[in-house]
Amino acid sequence: MLYTLKWLVICILVGVLAGSASAFFLISLEWVTNYREAHTWIIWLLPLGGLAVGLLYHYYAGRAAKGNNLLLEEIHKPREVIPFKMAPLVLIGTLVTHLFGGSAGREGTAVQIGGAIADQFTRIFRLRPRDRKVLIITGISAGFASLFGTPLAGAIFGLEVFILGRLRYEALLPSFLAAVIADFTCLAWGVGHTHFSISFVPELTIAGLLYTLIAGAVFGIAGMAFSRSTMFFTNQFKQRITYAPFRPLLGGAVIALIVWLMGTTKYIGLGIPTILTAFEAPLPWYDSLVKIVLTAFTLGAGFKGGEVTPLFYAGATLGNALAQVGPLPMALLAGMGFVAVFSGATNTPLTCTVMGIELFGAEGSVYIALACVIAYLFSGHSGIYGSQIIGTPKHIFYGRLKGRNIATIATERRRKKIK
Repeated sequence: MLYTLKWLVICILVGVLAGSASAFFLISLEWVTNYREAHTWIIWLLPLGGLAVGLLYHYYAGRAAKGNNLLLEEIHKPREVIPFKMAPLVLIGTLVTHLFGGSAGREGTAVQIGGAIADQFTRIFRLRPRDRKVLIITGISAGFASLFGTPLAGAIFGLEVFILGRLRYEALLPSFLAAVIADFTCLAWGVGHTHFSISFVPELTIAGLLYTLIAGAVFGIAGMAFSRSTMFFTNQFKQRITYAPFRPLLGGAVIALIVWLMGTTKYIGLGIPTILTAFEAPLPWYDSLVKIVLTAFTLGAGFKGGEVTPLFYAGATLGNALAQVGPLPMALLAGMGFVAVFSGATNTPLTCTVMGIELFGAEGSVYIALACVIAYLFSGHSGIYGSQIIGTPKHIFYGRLKGRNIATIATERRRKKIK
């Protein structure tokens, strides 16, 4: 009873604050997106916006510049309380990115805000390192759940994301409490979420099963391509431009030019209209590829934001393309890709399966689960979170990778290619 009461109090505080922050962020994000679409000339100011964000982070962020990876590092090896300035910095940086036309998401912002807010209670409640790990997990869960309106997936995400192949069961109750309270708080502010639907789910046949496995493999490769592309552009910018604030300045100029040459804004920002269309009508086969490259370039240049919504975009449009040559319905494949590419890029198959069920309903749960698991396997030991540690390798042949993080493996892979 004492344990439950203690975490109930903490989770109410974390959930209410994180949920309120997500509500404010979603409202602000909608406003800047609408303003950009109504005044597309503002995209030419993206280099200046990038320079402003680059200067802010270079001279003021300190440890907070690590973003999501700092949260994961503090869960693995608690050292210092996460600086609260991480929350306003990532909020400002993300809004600037979207206002001026960068291609980025929003999950990283909500997760960092939730984690930064939660960790401030370490001092207030004088928590031990063991409890502090759980506290940061609650912040991650609260931020994710309230942003997407998926409390169950948000709770599991906090438990699953920081170590590949394992769950932290001592954080089970706090994680679920914080996620549910944060989601309720966000809704209580009158902030809704985008609704998706899969109108028809066929019975599972041998042909449908085989195509689901093939599609899952394709989704996993797409997730791996996204994470490796982001790392590639990040390394290229670091090697070629030593002064960090100039990276988003140059990157912003390139993105603005590309958007002008393409003559469309469908590939920048969150891309929610395109995601919705992917469930209903055929789209060009290259939509997924363009979004992956443009988002990887945006984030690699140093702009702020998340990766998850662009992964939703890439997955839904890729599923849309596969539906044009396969036996499964378009909406179903779009929904499968929506969560499966996310699964491959973040190594969180359970989170993505539950999220698919929360967003699309339980009728397609078998298809969704299979796609997410296969995508997880086919994405290899890569991911968008470099500080994610491998607890259990995906394949028995890779047992030597146990206990190492994604970033280290990627660095070694790159050095071998150079040699």
